[in-house]
Amino acid sequence: MARKRSVPLTEAEQRLMEVMWQLGAASLGQIVDAIPLADRPAHNTVQTTLKILETKGYVEHRAQGRAFVYSPLVDRETAARTALTYVTQRFFGGSPASVALNLIDDAAITPEQLDELRHRIDAAKRAQR
Repeated sequence: MARKRSVPLTEAEQRLMEVMWQLGAASLGQIVDAIPLADRPAHNTVQTTLKILETKGYVEHRAQGRAFVYSPLVDRETAARTALTYVTQRFFGGSPASVALNLIDDAAITPEQLDELRHRIDAAKRAQR
């Protein structure tokens, strides 16, 4: 039984999960083949990373003949929320408002994105009443 999902994915784990989210259920060979050649780690590295992801609760495997078929247990959105929660707790004292304020202060945010934020803030205020 896989343990509860822990801290967010490492960079290498996320790259592998991106492949898993694309493929769905796949064998180790199919996963390795789906990784772009320039970025392709060794077969054993992929296998080790899959074991780590399984321990963390992000993937599971089942035997199919002599091979294992791996399937993602967590979708991309859930993984992103896990990472955001981790960052919020670790760097912003658990305050989502601090995260939002930090993002708003970022010069790269567009006027359209600010309008969307304003719209969502207004909707959240209405929902709390």
